[in-house]
Amino acid sequence: MKKLTNFCVNLAQRFLPDPFLFALLLSAVMFVIGILFNHQTPFEMIIHWGNGFWSFLAFGMQMALVIILGNALATAPIFDKLVQRLAEIPKSPKQAVAFVTFGACVACMIQWGFGLVIGAILAKEVAKKVKGVDYRLLIAAAYSAFLLTVLTSSITLKAASNPAELLVVSGGVLTEVIPLARTAYHPVTLSVLLILLITLPILNASMHPSPDKTVTIAPALLTETKKEIVRPEKPTPAERMEHSRLISILVFVFGMVYTFNHFAIKKSSLDIDIMNLMLFMFGILLHRTPIRYVKAIGGATSNASGIILQFPFYAGIMGMMTGVNAMGVSIGALISEVLVSASNQYTFPFLSFLSAALVNMFVPSAGGQWAVQAPVMFPAGAALGIDPALTTMSLCWGDTWTNMIQPFWALPALGIAKLGVRDIMGFCVVVTLWSGIIVSTSMIVWTLFF
Repeated sequence: MKKLTNFCVNLAQRFLPDPFLFALLLSAVMFVIGILFNHQTPFEMIIHWGNGFWSFLAFGMQMALVIILGNALATAPIFDKLVQRLAEIPKSPKQAVAFVTFGACVACMIQWGFGLVIGAILAKEVAKKVKGVDYRLLIAAAYSAFLLTVLTSSITLKAASNPAELLVVSGGVLTEVIPLARTAYHPVTLSVLLILLITLPILNASMHPSPDKTVTIAPALLTETKKEIVRPEKPTPAERMEHSRLISILVFVFGMVYTFNHFAIKKSSLDIDIMNLMLFMFGILLHRTPIRYVKAIGGATSNASGIILQFPFYAGIMGMMTGVNAMGVSIGALISEVLVSASNQYTFPFLSFLSAALVNMFVPSAGGQWAVQAPVMFPAGAALGIDPALTTMSLCWGDTWTNMIQPFWALPALGIAKLGVRDIMGFCVVVTLWSGIIVSTSMIVWTLFF
């Protein structure tokens, strides 16, 4: 295990470029693919790229807020003390890695954005407490838990809601929704999640480098500089409002009333917007005064620079992937159709899983992947007599699996940890290999026995 891990780490350190350059390389690859295989002109590909370039603005803002609000909450005195208490549980480097993995896995099963934030924050705090633990591996371990986010994936949620949209996107094949009980909460899916929950902490702990190859970090470098904000002895009216705890409490109450309506009255599920709202409300409450929260947000904002820089280029890649040629065929549909044409009733789920894994490298968004592949996969699956729930999960698992080697979703964790993608990707390759065996086997078991 150590030899495999060292090989993968060295490979990533030498050949994996900065995530921004990785996005540019993927853009170039997609540009060439569109010209050579989808018979589009360079001008048409540039137009597709430009049309998609700003399509991630709302999503990019959501993810930037995940980083900023998560960091700001982590610096609140009460929350900081809670995470410190949890970080004192592991006593050795391997225990630390396993503990962070398990904690992040549980958080990711609750909600994917929540898991990204909590896992990275917990990893940073554990790195302060446990001597000799490899900081890179801690962050990689926290990110590996992202494999367990299928319970709240956009793909399974879209398949379970809005029958009118589902009818259109499936080409008229699906006339009713696919309940989560048949996809995310199917016995095979739950079995895979249980196996990952048990084995990922063990796998990540086993990858811990020997002392001579361990990369540690000084706790002082992980400690946020906090400048105490003191209320003036004779405050002006403006300063009174800035230091008013009542204002913070009122804002928190407003947010909690809305949150109560979201969950208790509307019976809605946890999504990225409501999670950010709760991060916002608890952050301003726990920092006690508006001006302290303003300073906390200001200190956390720089961590979102990777999101701001790279998301437009991934949106441009998706624009090239979904842009159609003169015959109305997109590159995403072309990739799906090629794999579908080689399928039969036994190989279709596995091949659709692989196609989703490939498409995810260029469209690392579950919602975007749904738009690209669902119109092709559902009609093809129906023609072969494949359960649409299995088709849904093959797309979902393919999208989730290659996230381990696609830097897009690692950006929030890396922003919080202040690391580069090269630091964690070698460990993530090993996780990709192991999880690929588990998920592939589950596709085969579901196809043959369910």
